[in-house]
Amino acid sequence: MSALIETTDLTKRYGAVTAVQDLDLQLKAGEVFGLLGPNGSGKTTTILMLLGLTEPTSGTARVMGLDPARKPLEVKRRVGYLPDSVGFYDELSGRENLAYVARLNGLRAREASPAIEQVLNRMGLGNDVGDRAVGAYSRGMRQRLGLAAILLKQVQIAILDEPTLGLDPEAAHEFLEMIRDLRAEGMVVMISSHLLHQVQAVCDRVGLFLKGKMVLEGTVEGLSESVLGGAFRIHVESRGQNVDAILRDVPSVAKVSAMGLNKYRLEAREDCRAAVSKRVIAAGAELLSLTLERPSLDEVYSRYFQEVRHDA
Repeated sequence: MSALIETTDLTKRYGAVTAVQDLDLQLKAGEVFGLLGPNGSGKTTTILMLLGLTEPTSGTARVMGLDPARKPLEVKRRVGYLPDSVGFYDELSGRENLAYVARLNGLRAREASPAIEQVLNRMGLGNDVGDRAVGAYSRGMRQRLGLAAILLKQVQIAILDEPTLGLDPEAAHEFLEMIRDLRAEGMVVMISSHLLHQVQAVCDRVGLFLKGKMVLEGTVEGLSESVLGGAFRIHVESRGQNVDAILRDVPSVAKVSAMGLNKYRLEAREDCRAAVSKRVIAAGAELLSLTLERPSLDEVYSRYFQEVRHDA
């Protein structure tokens, strides 16, 4: 399957400042990708180049086979973009704002009307909610309306900038469920966010930007193994002789840490709980508990930047 978003050596310079350097990225249908990194690391510039809002200095970008720098209007028609502050006309209702979006995208009124009702209902903004002035909407409702506008365009790519920022936990959870639905329908979703636990909950892969470069890219499990030394953490409580040595001999275990009396934490390259259980029992030790913990993206992020600061 060909990539819907593809960049090769994509670079953007502003004078002496390199905002994005040599970015190679491929996103295929049905994938949610997270853009991570501190402010000024290159995330926003990457999005601007993909949308055709700024031209690259060198390298190439293709969005559904189109060059955003040469065909920006075509790209904008095929990509849905949700900025961190959605721009709607506050004096118009949600339904009227979507009607305006439909006209801008060339939808005829007879086609637009049922489509608007469908996306409003899907986003939980049907009935009288769609008739309220957007100026009275909460941030969560505005985000839902923004996603409704994306669906109205019937695009295959959605780029979301801090989509859950400022939402209460319930609203954020509901919005993430909507993103999962888009993925299930084969849409590519790119998310730029500082809320790492939410990125981990919904993204298939993530890319970490630092000073214009994507320094890490992959699944959370893969990054955990490369940065933390193990993609899986297993907590073991066992009573017996030489338990520490027994655990170190389990294949795929990279590190064993004592966490207290009879308690150990393993960092492993795979879920090896079955092997741990067999080794401990075969050695005549008593197995009291065995639980799996997946390292968080927050921990990967923090550890990487600790190492960067240490090396500097």
